[in-house]
Amino acid sequence: MRSSYFYSLVFALLTSASIAAVAAPLVTAEPPKTSQVMDAASVSKGGKVDLNGADAATLQKELAGVGEAKANAIVAYRETNGPFASVDELLEVKGIGKAILDRNRDKLEVN
Repeated sequence: MRSSYFYSLVFALLTSASIAAVAAPLVTAEPPKTSQVMDAASVSKGGKVDLNGADAATLQKELAGVGEAKANAIVAYRETNGPFASVDELLEVKGIGKAILDRNRDKLEVN
């Protein structure tokens, strides 16, 4: 009688432990943020953004008047036509006009 009572307690304990293990949330490590690495590489020590190295998120964050669509257009232009030869070539990107270029000229460089 005592052994069956003992086994019942052990069974209940193991069952509750296994249910708790199954129901517990899975903890996963967050993947490293690559955009921070890109930010450091595309923004020089002088605080200038490299048009040929910056990703869309960096362009959007660092340049005034450049949102997600214009940043993606800059990256698409660069992928289609190759690297920028000068900052003035940015005018050829759809959505980038003289006003936006003049507002950000001091923040831009081409490497």
